[in-house]
Amino acid sequence: MVQVNQHLLKFYSVFSSRVVAELSIIKNLKMAYVPQKFNPSHSLPLRVQDLLDLEKCNPALRQEIIQDTGISKLQQSKVQQLSGGERQRVLLARALLRQPDILVLDEPMQGLDIQSEAELYEYVRSLPERYNCAILIVSHDLQWVMEGTHRVVCLNKHICCSGLPENIQQHPEYQAIFGTQRVFYQHHHDHCAHGDAAHPCPHNDRPHIHPEPEA
Repeated sequence: MVQVNQHLLKFYSVFSSRVVAELSIIKNLKMAYVPQKFNPSHSLPLRVQDLLDLEKCNPALRQEIIQDTGISKLQQSKVQQLSGGERQRVLLARALLRQPDILVLDEPMQGLDIQSEAELYEYVRSLPERYNCAILIVSHDLQWVMEGTHRVVCLNKHICCSGLPENIQQHPEYQAIFGTQRVFYQHHHDHCAHGDAAHPCPHNDRPHIHPEPEA
C-alpha cells in the first residue's frame, strides 16, 4: 500500500513517468478510482443500484462487497440524496466491483464519522490480501499514513521524501514540514462496535463498515 500526502495530480505526473511505463506491459491491468467528491446533477435519475450495475461481477462477490461496505439498505436510494459518508461507501463498493489490480482512493475518510473512519481503516488494510489488489491512497491524515501503509510518498510541490513510514518520520524534509515532536499512537479498540458498547460484531467476522445509524 502506498500513501501520498498533498497533491493528487502532481503525484500522478510523477507516478506516470516512473511506473506506468512498466505497468503498461501488463495485459488487462484494471484500475479503479474513488474520488474525494462526486456530485451528479439532481436531474439525473441515478439510484445506488444503477451505479453499481455499471460494473459486472460474480453475484456472490457483489453481495459480499455490498454487505461489507454497509450499503445494503441504500440500493434504491438516489445517489444525490445520500450523506457524504454514504456516498463514500457506495463509491468504494463500485470501485471494488471492478475487481481492480490497483485501487486509488482520494481522501477516503471524507464525510465519515469517527466510528466509520476506524472501520474503513481496517477494511482498506484487508483489501490487498482479500482481493489481490494494490492500494494507492491520497491523504492528509498523518495518523493513518504512518500506521496503515507500507510505503509513503510525501509531496509538497515536489517529492520531499519517500520510503517506509518509520524512515520517513526521520527525514529532514518531513521534519521541516511537520516537526519532530509528533508521536503516532496505536489503535487498541474494537473497530467493530455498535453505539457506545464495543463488542465483537455478530453479523460478520470479516473487516467491514457498518451502515450509518438511521436518524
